[in-house]
Amino acid sequence: MRKGLHDKPANCMVEVAMEILGGRWKLAIVYKLLQRTHRFGELHREMRGITPRMLTRQLRELEEDGIIARMVHREVPPRVEYSLTDTGRSLETIVGLLDTWGRSYLDDHPAVQAG
Repeated sequence: MRKGLHDKPANCMVEVAMEILGGRWKLAIVYKLLQRTHRFGELHREMRGITPRMLTRQLRELEEDGIIARMVHREVPPRVEYSLTDTGRSLETIVGLLDTWGRSYLDDHPAVQAG
């Protein structure tokens, strides 16, 4: 787990959540992994716009924070799969609500979608 998380004020746990899940890609990665286990290449193909380097970084941080698990299969060539931990799975309701909110927002603001 990241250093300094326990130093956040007790009345602002949103800051803790944003420290762990903030940024452009982390919740999108969690969304994909809620659907199924993915290999690196699958995630990279499904997430338009993310560079391999950034995906590696985001996966590493999510793993360090206990949100995802990285499973290396002893095969030739090696196969690495990413899945959610129980902590990561606990985000399912939140991610679902964000998905619903995003759809509603675009329905209510068509100019945003077109622009």
